[in-house]
Amino acid sequence: MTVLTNALANFAARPVSTTAQARIVTSLSALDWLAVGRAGADEPVSQIVRNMVLAEGGAEQAKLFGGGAAPLRAASLVNGTVSHALDYDDTHFAHIGHPSVAVFPAALAVAQALDKPIVDLLEAALVGMETSIRIGLWLGRGHYQAGFHQTATSGAFGAAVASGRLMAFDMEQMKKVLGLTATRAAGQKTQFGTMGKPYNAGLASSNGVEAALLIQSGFETNPDAVEATNGFGATHLGADDTASALEGLGEEWLFENVSHKFHACCHGLHAALEAARELDIAEPEVAELKVKTQPRWMSVCNQLAPTTGLGAKFSYRTVIAMQALGHDTALPESFSDEVCTDPRLISLRDRISVEADENLSETQAFLSLLRRDGARREAVHDLLTPLSLSDREDRVREKASKLIGGETVDEIWSMLRTGGRAAELAARLGG
Repeated sequence: MTVLTNALANFAARPVSTTAQARIVTSLSALDWLAVGRAGADEPVSQIVRNMVLAEGGAEQAKLFGGGAAPLRAASLVNGTVSHALDYDDTHFAHIGHPSVAVFPAALAVAQALDKPIVDLLEAALVGMETSIRIGLWLGRGHYQAGFHQTATSGAFGAAVASGRLMAFDMEQMKKVLGLTATRAAGQKTQFGTMGKPYNAGLASSNGVEAALLIQSGFETNPDAVEATNGFGATHLGADDTASALEGLGEEWLFENVSHKFHACCHGLHAALEAARELDIAEPEVAELKVKTQPRWMSVCNQLAPTTGLGAKFSYRTVIAMQALGHDTALPESFSDEVCTDPRLISLRDRISVEADENLSETQAFLSLLRRDGARREAVHDLLTPLSLSDREDRVREKASKLIGGETVDEIWSMLRTGGRAAELAARLGG
């Protein structure tokens, strides 16, 4: 049975009817991706991978975050890794994957080489990211829980489809590129907390480009390798949930519901930070504060007393104390070793408790604040609560401005919304 492969290949190869919301959200994700990539260009993992690629040399086909240019596969590896280095990119909770960091680097590299307009780049990226989400749904939560990193696995298929669409693949070529990607897609959650996590995103992007280039050159492969016996799903603990994966395909754009990060820390903390934002918590008024979260996050982001900035990014108590003390959690530099030793933060942190609540979803958090005057206030926030397009645009642009400057954001946003060539957009990667 190749129902999934046939449906996705047909979707990826034919003209699509996109919604205005899907197009705007895609443009916002492109801006967000560019901002976090430029902001992460000097991270150690970024420098290591970029230096390796530049030392190898080769055709200067695509620009790199941080400067320089490289062949398509290598550029995708660098730009995927760099843009996930800060772990500040968008997330889709349908499968718990980061679509943009896998797909945009591949799409932009290929679009540059083919001198495509930005509108074609964005459409190909949207189709690729939608494909990655659908593949992720087909694989199911068990695939993720078993230790596979959906950004790396389903993301590779999205990168391949976006590349193939820009290369004008027909349905048969799309089936082949999905089949070939099935033997390349890889990435483990065991890399979380190391340089291997952002590298997973780079691998997904590079693997997708490689598969597309080979199919374009006439490479033959098993087009049924995603669903076949001993294929990708069977060997990667896939749920084979074809019905969920294909529901509304071509009419409903699941990517519209992507969640942008507005705090430079683990996404598991964001619902709590947004609830605290709604309560407008300030340190002097806090007698005690209780946080309730979905149990799965307790082992991920409930470090009780971290001593490093990296640890703070995985600590409910620390990030909420930071916010209450006026630290801007949208700025990566706010998460420092020094902030963890601040006596005022430690005092407030010790008035905050965290507990699991199975009645909450993975995207929800509940906060209960007891003020010093005896009043109690409560808030619940769900990251899946839709933002209006205008509010989403304001918050993404505000975040991007903090990372790379308002003038640069205005320039990039104008290009994304009014057109131009992909190569002109890529020229902004270097900073």
